[in-house]
Amino acid sequence: MSRTRTAILAALALIAGATGTAAAVVPGDAGIAAIPCSVDYKVQSQWDAGFTAAVTVTNNGAAKSSWAVKWSYAGNQKVTQGWNAKISQSGAAVTAANETYNGSLPSGGSVSFGFNASYSGTNALPTTFTLDGVTCNVDDGGGGPTDPGDPGDPSTKVDNPYAGAKVYVNPEWSAKAAAETGGSRISNQPTGVWLDRIAAINGVNGGMGLRAHLDAALAQKGSGEEVVQLVVYDLPGRDCAALASNGELGPTEIDKYKTQFIDPIAAILADSKYAGLRIVTTIEIDSLPNLVTNTGSRATATPACDTMLANGNYVKGVGYALAKLGAIPNVYNYIDAGHHGWLGWDDNFAPSATLFKQAATSEGATVDDVHGFITNTANYSALKENNFTINDSVNGTSVRQSKWVDWNRYVDELSYAQAFRTQLVSVGFNSGIGMLIDTSRNGWGGTARPAGPGATTSVDTYVDGGRYDRRIHVGNWCNQSGAGLGERPKAAPAAGIDAYVWMKPPGESDGSSTAIPNDEGKGFDRMCDPTYTGNARNGNSMSGALANAPLSGHWFSAQFQQLMQNAYPPL
Repeated sequence: MSRTRTAILAALALIAGATGTAAAVVPGDAGIAAIPCSVDYKVQSQWDAGFTAAVTVTNNGAAKSSWAVKWSYAGNQKVTQGWNAKISQSGAAVTAANETYNGSLPSGGSVSFGFNASYSGTNALPTTFTLDGVTCNVDDGGGGPTDPGDPGDPSTKVDNPYAGAKVYVNPEWSAKAAAETGGSRISNQPTGVWLDRIAAINGVNGGMGLRAHLDAALAQKGSGEEVVQLVVYDLPGRDCAALASNGELGPTEIDKYKTQFIDPIAAILADSKYAGLRIVTTIEIDSLPNLVTNTGSRATATPACDTMLANGNYVKGVGYALAKLGAIPNVYNYIDAGHHGWLGWDDNFAPSATLFKQAATSEGATVDDVHGFITNTANYSALKENNFTINDSVNGTSVRQSKWVDWNRYVDELSYAQAFRTQLVSVGFNSGIGMLIDTSRNGWGGTARPAGPGATTSVDTYVDGGRYDRRIHVGNWCNQSGAGLGERPKAAPAAGIDAYVWMKPPGESDGSSTAIPNDEGKGFDRMCDPTYTGNARNGNSMSGALANAPLSGHWFSAQFQQLMQNAYPPL
């Protein structure tokens, strides 16, 4: 899944050489032979003084070893930056010529490129395009070229969607990463696209909406397979035990969740235009596990979580999302399964699997709508602790009795994910389910990474001296000091694991260090305040959070730099 393209090329990749590409056919045409070429010009996003456009040209004439597309603007549009083509402009006239690596354009083949441009007034679309001097027909329907890859039998899902597939590089995240010093080392990595409020479906503040991301994924796809990773995250009363990640919907707004959030997403994903993509959905992180751990008589209980347990809207919402999205042949649903430092204890482990089964069989969903589960989403738990195991003991005292492990059955995410998969199958999920592990921020490298086991003076010196995870407490979750990038995304890395993924885009904040007024429904959580001395959920420990953090989801440059510095494996 590694990429060799530079960050700016991530937005739209070469499709040249693909077979089976269909050109736009005007009504009444007998076929595509009469159309020498077709051009699909799309404005993907637009703001007050600029826009981003994507252009796909399909050649129906003789094969070409080089090409040039030309058009003119009626207004004052000026191209400022391009990718996958050498773009020049003289007055209103624009020429986009091939790069050295994409000059080959066979008959029936397509090539895509993109650019940013400035404008003022109106941004009228060009009306006439030429390919090497020959006028092309333009698809006015907005559908664009059909997908060049053959999705095969759309009724059959593959066992592991990541196997043999590229994974979508989000050009918006990629550009932010590339703008950071040293960021180009990872800006070509695939990350999740977060649909965390209703407005995100169509794009927020001039950013890319869901269709724009899927269109960009089609352009990156070429003739191979492509996975697009979406985080579906807007349940009523979302994340009832935290404030930084609260959502826009109140505890009772389940109907609004269904009709204004899930239904529009499902309608877009079901568009036949996207049938050739493998769409992976992470379903509602940080919600169902709260119903197990933060309700009732537990010391960690919150009134908000008790409310969500009582009204059933987490279960109903997840069930509805699974049913609606799971009915789409190329959508792969993965339910959030917390992490080992949340659900790894005996009184959380089995009850969570049972609750997930309840959600997966509610609101018309069945276990067949669940392709797998994802652990450690946006969290920091180490993938594999090599310097101690759960079975070790020191001077007759079990590692489970150490302050860090605190009677948990698991010491890392890999062992937890594999064991939890077995538990899920035992309660009725399909035996073929796969697990994803978010490794975006659990590397824990750098100078503080232990080289070997801790001293055997006591079980605590043994565990604390050897553990990679340097958090003060395993319950700390916000902008953790000392964290680093983890394993790069890869398919089928271990038994039962479909992929290591970067579902949380590195560099995006977990929450603000201080209260920041906002219109995103995001509260201030003291767990993001570096001076906070804790609560029952983190053993009344210091929060371990970085200072000067912005709102959750906003770019946090200092954290991004720390993640690169402490990456493991190192960059």
